[in-house]
Amino acid sequence: MHDGIPSSKRGFFYVAAVLLIFMQAGLWSARRRTQEVFPDNSLVPKVPSLFSLIKGESRTTIKEHPIPRLMAEAEVQFRERLTRQSKTLVKAVAEYKTRFKRDPPKGFDDWWKFVQDNDVLMVDEYNAVAEDLEPFWDLSPAEFRQRASLAGHLPSVDLVKVRGGEGKAVNVKDGFDSPDGVSERAKGFLLMIEKFQDKLPDLDFPINAMAEGRILVPWEHRQYPNLTDGGVAEQLSGRYSPDWRGEGTVWEAFRRTCEPKTPARRLFSSTRASSTTQARLSQLDAIDDEVTFVRSVQGNFSFCQNPWAHYSQGHFFSDWRTIPVLFPIFSPAKASGFLDIRVPSHYYHGQTRRYTYGWDPVNLERHHVDHMEMPWELKSDKVFWRGASTGGGSSPPGFAGQYQRHRLVQMASDLSMTNRTILFADPPGSTTYTFTEVPTAVLNREVMDVAFVKLVGSFNFPGGPDALLRDHRFDEGGVNLGDHWKHKYLVDIDGMGYSGRFLSFLESDSAVLKATVYREFFEEWIQPWLHYIPLSPTYHEIYNIHAFFSGGTDSTLHAANSTALQLPAAQRRSLHGDRRLRRIARAGKQWKRTLGRRVDMEAYVYRLCLEYARLWSDDRDSMNFTL
Repeated sequence: MHDGIPSSKRGFFYVAAVLLIFMQAGLWSARRRTQEVFPDNSLVPKVPSLFSLIKGESRTTIKEHPIPRLMAEAEVQFRERLTRQSKTLVKAVAEYKTRFKRDPPKGFDDWWKFVQDNDVLMVDEYNAVAEDLEPFWDLSPAEFRQRASLAGHLPSVDLVKVRGGEGKAVNVKDGFDSPDGVSERAKGFLLMIEKFQDKLPDLDFPINAMAEGRILVPWEHRQYPNLTDGGVAEQLSGRYSPDWRGEGTVWEAFRRTCEPKTPARRLFSSTRASSTTQARLSQLDAIDDEVTFVRSVQGNFSFCQNPWAHYSQGHFFSDWRTIPVLFPIFSPAKASGFLDIRVPSHYYHGQTRRYTYGWDPVNLERHHVDHMEMPWELKSDKVFWRGASTGGGSSPPGFAGQYQRHRLVQMASDLSMTNRTILFADPPGSTTYTFTEVPTAVLNREVMDVAFVKLVGSFNFPGGPDALLRDHRFDEGGVNLGDHWKHKYLVDIDGMGYSGRFLSFLESDSAVLKATVYREFFEEWIQPWLHYIPLSPTYHEIYNIHAFFSGGTDSTLHAANSTALQLPAAQRRSLHGDRRLRRIARAGKQWKRTLGRRVDMEAYVYRLCLEYARLWSDDRDSMNFTL
């Protein structure tokens, strides 16, 4: 009994409330906005001489490029983080208590032995676990267990049940009591707990069967949890469907998670930027974002403050309904505003032909070096990306042209004579950097090798398949994963959800350029500008990233009338920049092999399971660990 209501009825009320909120029609839909520049200047390291030049001053060169400073800062930050990790159980417990203001969970000593036995390097950086589980401390243990059990009845959610120290993946909704009827993500989670499941109490883990995030709880419901209660199932009988079907959108569900005074919650303001944002945009119009470089990917970008920006991200148009009640759903990634619990992707932990570097599909074994890997000197200098024309759903239809993949391919397919501002070392290898204007068409032919390989969802593209084929390059031959290793620059961007290829790209001897709005389990363990190159959501700076590391292209040198044209072709490129690029490629590979191993993922999940088990227990204090 709880507040006079039997637990069985309370469970019934929760599911009924979830279904009712699923069926609510969305509020007024925002007008489309085409502006792409994300006005979050906090991520942009400004170089005054660089920006003042763009604004029209007479100087044509600068002496300091932003990228070396970003790389140097990244290396220092990562080295400091790695060296301060606890070396003993006593210090690890003390660090835990300092960070989280409570004792570690029961079993922390067994977990410590696991990480020591397996040479896990990051032993203190688990803020993501605490962040993801923090909302559930407000639920009673009985309520928490009940929601975990009920979550298995929601669409595209499986359960991994641990009973008597042994895990089992089931699909209770469709009546499958064996792995045959469960998702690959549930099977993957089962493999991640295999080494320590015997040390766990009886638990139920609801596993998201889809790539997209699921949990979007309205702001009012976070403040007043009683709003999700109520016996309304009779009103919903026969009306529920797992997709939106015109009855709402991810965006409308998302903006209800924002505080009431934010632009995303104001019906009028959500159609356009606020006056403050408009002023910032006006300032940005005078700044060429082709020569700004972000410090990190934008997983924490505030769409609540900048609602117009949601048009450029496909996950806001997913066809699958989100869940507006706080259920503990384990997902491979989550975007800003979502309350899913992050776990490593089954693509990362598993071994498959499409997602694993070095995987031999014939002998079903993994090689240390992929058989298609090429020496650095033989790799192409072009920026490479291949993928299907996915990236979002059709709820509502008509916005596919602004999804992240479409924008990248369209940008790289542009054969217009509009100019782009390029900053490059002149002469090559020097620290004197010159600006010049180069036609987009010429740059794309010299720098970009980007194309779709599969036509998907063309009916949702404005103008249909003809328009999609006209404005986007398609490579009918397609590529294997190993074909990527022929290139020094690999772009990694979101699809319908997070990108499952990121860790395989890192393990290759190529440098990864990554843009994403998703946050994953490893965000505290990896360092942008050391292990990979972060991209802004517009991708506009990609040409100047290439110009820094590979030097000015022939068209760039001609446009600037550079003296480097007098040099032999082989000496016109930047050997100094190429060494820096290779340093990032090698650092990414080293990270994958020392901090991104399967056992590192298991260590993360092990610690998460211990925290989860404490929330599950009727006596949470009894689930503390003390020395």
